[in-house]
Amino acid sequence: MSQNNGQAQATSLTASQIGTRVWSYAGVLKDDGLSYMAYVEQLTFLLFLKMADELTKPPYSQKARIPKGKDGKAYDWPSLVAKDGAELYQHYRDVLEFLSTQPGLLGTIFKEAECKIKDPAKLRRLIVDLIDREKWLSLDLDVKGVIYEELLSRSAAESTGGAGQYFTPRPIIQAVVDVMRPSPDDTIMDPAAGTGGFLTMAYESVLKRHEKEMDRDDKRRVKEELVTAQELVPETARLCAMNLYLHGVTGGKDEMSTPVISGKSSLDSPPSKLYSMVLTNPPFGKKQSLKTVNEEGELDSEDEVVVRQDFWVSTANKQLNFVQHIFNLLKVNGRAAVVVPDNVLFEGGPGQKIRDQLMKQCDVHTLLRLPTGVFYKPGVKANVIFFDRKSPQEKPWTKKLWVYDLRTNRHFTQKQNPIHRSDFDEFAELFKPGAMHKRKATWSESNPDGRWRCYDYEDLLKRDKLSLDLFWIKDDSLEDSASLPDPDVLAAEIVEDLQDALEQFTGIAAALEGGKVSEVKA
Repeated sequence: MSQNNGQAQATSLTASQIGTRVWSYAGVLKDDGLSYMAYVEQLTFLLFLKMADELTKPPYSQKARIPKGKDGKAYDWPSLVAKDGAELYQHYRDVLEFLSTQPGLLGTIFKEAECKIKDPAKLRRLIVDLIDREKWLSLDLDVKGVIYEELLSRSAAESTGGAGQYFTPRPIIQAVVDVMRPSPDDTIMDPAAGTGGFLTMAYESVLKRHEKEMDRDDKRRVKEELVTAQELVPETARLCAMNLYLHGVTGGKDEMSTPVISGKSSLDSPPSKLYSMVLTNPPFGKKQSLKTVNEEGELDSEDEVVVRQDFWVSTANKQLNFVQHIFNLLKVNGRAAVVVPDNVLFEGGPGQKIRDQLMKQCDVHTLLRLPTGVFYKPGVKANVIFFDRKSPQEKPWTKKLWVYDLRTNRHFTQKQNPIHRSDFDEFAELFKPGAMHKRKATWSESNPDGRWRCYDYEDLLKRDKLSLDLFWIKDDSLEDSASLPDPDVLAAEIVEDLQDALEQFTGIAAALEGGKVSEVKA
């Protein structure tokens, strides 16, 4: 084994050991009712304070990043380490409240921060025994990022809510980033960033593929300007900001800068800036709801139709609105890879109009059908759609849609048979990044199980409602009961279908009750 490999193994082991130790403490706090997501959130606050303190000491000797209060009171890491018991608990609450009012990265990470560790003794152990013992800045950026990514991943996998809904499985993100091949010249946006997985991997991909050819100015620009995140939920935005920070992304020249737009919905208004690439997995909820109080004082939930002049269609369907928003985020010749649920591919009415406009104004060139069982929400049927925005012209820009079916006869589960990046190897090879004109189908009449097939635009136009819900491989489970997926997979799919049906019936009932029969969409 080479010396470099030995060093890499040692570094990896250290990261794994620290990650295991940090995660083991979650079990202690879980007994007190603290969720995994809440634990990672509290770790985010404390890790940031610890690393900010380390930066003030040699060899960094930087100016303190944590400001003092107007009365000169300290809200930094040493002020926490110096206290114990009820005094520590109250001071930690004061620290969070003070930092939540600061601008820039501090304000993003500490926005609406609360102390959720109620036992002062356990808070003291977390600060002194777990975090203060390590010199976090002595770990390289990759290691710190790996530890934090592992915590986010475990939180998503082990909690029924929380991080799971914001966490896209990393093998999917890695495959998407690999075929999109971001460059140092790109500006990349994720308008529904979650914990920042797409953006951290895009940043790492640029460094891995281009670092040797980049000068100091290029590296600075990539750290400050390559990626931008937007996340509505402040608790998730702080995890995203910390994740990017630990991977080396600053979003600007100083601590007043932040790469994360927090607490503001992407759908509220047209974009003020355009980007060369969008990588995203928007929320999967079917409807955008507006909560109102009726005359009886009860809470009503109404479908909130998003009306924007830059949209092709007004609809309450969140995913369809995100597709329109992503189109508007792109510069001409900008590229997008978007995770969408199946309904975006086949829904009529607004869905059909949006697919029609998207294929006319963009080159919608690739569709990846994802298998079930890979997301933390059970039964999700999702896809990745790839398209490039083009300059206006009379003729449609889409000529051919290439579809890769990774779903039919492929069954994955979270624990027994998780998906890996290697499961996307054939897709990544057939995608031909940078040479799409050299693509060749693996499907043919003589090879009906080939997973890579091309559809001409003229043939897609003939499909009912311009549906892109395309399958051609014979499903073995329909023919052979021995080929059925595991019972837990089947159960999850049934639950998802029932939930979808219930949502639709609830919407129809509400529309009928309100006399809106004509507005019910097919």
